[in-house]
Amino acid sequence: MIPGIVIVTFHCRDLALTCLESVANHAPAALPQTVVVDNDSRDGTAEAIRQAFPVVSIIENQRNVGFATAVNMGLAALAGEQVICLLNPDSVLLDGNITEAARYLDEHPGIGVMGGRIVNEDGSLQPSARAFPSHLNAFFNRHSLTTKLFPGNRWSSRYLMTGWGHDEVREVDWVSGAFMLIHQRAIDAAGTLDEGYFFSIEDVDYCRRVRDAGLAVVYYPLASVRHRVGGSSRHAVYRAMAAHHRGMWRYYRRHMRGNLGLDVLTGIAILGRLGIHAVSYALRTAKNRLLGRPNP
Repeated sequence: MIPGIVIVTFHCRDLALTCLESVANHAPAALPQTVVVDNDSRDGTAEAIRQAFPVVSIIENQRNVGFATAVNMGLAALAGEQVICLLNPDSVLLDGNITEAARYLDEHPGIGVMGGRIVNEDGSLQPSARAFPSHLNAFFNRHSLTTKLFPGNRWSSRYLMTGWGHDEVREVDWVSGAFMLIHQRAIDAAGTLDEGYFFSIEDVDYCRRVRDAGLAVVYYPLASVRHRVGGSSRHAVYRAMAAHHRGMWRYYRRHMRGNLGLDVLTGIAILGRLGIHAVSYALRTAKNRLLGRPNP
């Protein structure tokens, strides 16, 4: 089964071309069913794609409307396709199994969303199938200091689902939007992405809503991509950081509100993390400039 593909771009021409080249190499039949939604890139992204891949449809926004809104535009453009794959422009397909994944999803009516195997640039596993966040995940998430210092602690391991090999098809709470397949039945049951999320956390929210609607979210490791974390947001790092933490707060308020003390503590933790990440990035950037290295 050939899925439709939605790719959202923002100042990432070279990455987007490499991503589309991987689609052309591994799933060429999907190119005519691919929609690129460009969020006002000013680096020639749309023009380059139009020239290199004329069969790909392009929607050009006059401003950066955010990831969720752009995805929904792509979903609307592909209305009628039973399975649509969200693929980040900083990802590349490593095999042609996206078609098998789409077929598997279509043939299992109890599943609404699937995510494939995602690896880092060095080939190591990227934790892309996870448990739903709890208030503790403000302190025990992938980027938290506690996880970095104590990677084997039970709270981080439980959230990141590091206790299994990620080599089997398995039901999970949520999967990363960097490589996510959505069936039309999920859209019928839960709607499209929440446009209140500008960038990040919209995938967690969507999987939560799909599961609340009675459909499963499944990890499918037989289809893989390599994902360069942060590659598509490197031109707006601080804005992406702020949007990520606003998204975290929106998710907590929508799905976990109830205990005032925990809400206040979580809010403080989120603001603290934002400050730490911003300062850390600024220091790394300054160091790289002094040493003549490229920015992270």
